[in-house]
Amino acid sequence: MNQELLRIVENIAKDKNIDKESVFRDLEDAMVSAVRKHFGDHDSQIVVRIDRKTGQIHVTRNGQPIDIRQLGRIPAQTAKQVMIQRIKADERESIYAEYIQKKGQVVSGTAVRYESGVLLVSLGQSVEGIMPKSEQIAGQTHRPGERVRCLILDVVQESGQVKIILSRTHPDFIRGLFESEVPEIAEGVIEIKALAREAGYRTKVAVASLDERVDPVGACVGLRGSRIKNIVDELGGEKIDIVRWSESSQVLVSNALMPAKVSEIALCLELGKATVVVTEDQLSLAIGKHGQNVRLAARLSGWDIEILTPDEYNQAVDLLTNVVTSIEGTQEILVDKLLALGIVSVADLADVGVQPLVDELKLDSSLAERLVAAAADQARLLEEKARQQKDKERMTDQAAAEQGSVGA
Repeated sequence: MNQELLRIVENIAKDKNIDKESVFRDLEDAMVSAVRKHFGDHDSQIVVRIDRKTGQIHVTRNGQPIDIRQLGRIPAQTAKQVMIQRIKADERESIYAEYIQKKGQVVSGTAVRYESGVLLVSLGQSVEGIMPKSEQIAGQTHRPGERVRCLILDVVQESGQVKIILSRTHPDFIRGLFESEVPEIAEGVIEIKALAREAGYRTKVAVASLDERVDPVGACVGLRGSRIKNIVDELGGEKIDIVRWSESSQVLVSNALMPAKVSEIALCLELGKATVVVTEDQLSLAIGKHGQNVRLAARLSGWDIEILTPDEYNQAVDLLTNVVTSIEGTQEILVDKLLALGIVSVADLADVGVQPLVDELKLDSSLAERLVAAAADQARLLEEKARQQKDKERMTDQAAAEQGSVGA
């Protein structure tokens, strides 16, 4: 009996991943409850000790030994219920302690089933994680039994349960995949400096090498693209752009907009804006499908990016020049100074405001106010003209659609 008790404790501890000492304490507490149930009092001093080596059970009530086997069925049932409750609580604590340490890590599990769009994933040892629909890659489904790699996004305790929340859309999932596929990243030779992602569609990753002998982009791509292919396959074909990190914001913005080739970049620190000039043949590449390339480049670099063609840039600068030179007390060289600050349009000048012109260009405050006011007026005219043009195009499209329906 005593050896059997030790085997039971051993099996429970192993199956539930609970510390063996916790199981012994749970047993002792359960027996204390059983003794109290049998005698119907709460004032007695009841002590239960289980010898960890022999399994021998010692029970005393107010210092007097008790044979727990003679207490009967009801106390035994009480002990069983208490034991089940305590072990479940210990199991929850064990699961929480284990997985809270894994928060932010990429793990492998097995798809179990979908419940109202939520994917249940078995993580082993009767532990299941949940992947909300918002954390699933759009268009991907997982069959029961299929291996699934995912990020442990969060671990929370609520309503007596441990919820392990999983994600395949979080940017850190990409980080984890790169760490597993690129040894140089896992070893710290290559560092992921920035990452921007639209899950299921495209990701941009900026990497830098701490060893000048190691090419960060080449290492991440792998021989004949082998490393990046494994990651793309895991993501179901999601496009991944790997770009070289640079401390120079101009270089970083240019790299972030790849595969488009940039002709010129003007940075406005006051607005956190990068005005990028690209030739007509590079415009669609720079903007990307539905604006995705420029949007991700902006998030990767930390700059608000505006894409202009050379003609659009020249028109903006010409208008800025006209507004500036129309103000009494200014010279055309002031336009060059504004361009050096990254101010390339009347809208930029209006947004920057008076104080930077006074601080950076040492302009008289009265002159700066007149400049900004004139730029703001011109910017409003441009906005109104653009709105009218948009309304006109919309009405034209609507009329064409109506004409088409009549003809049909």
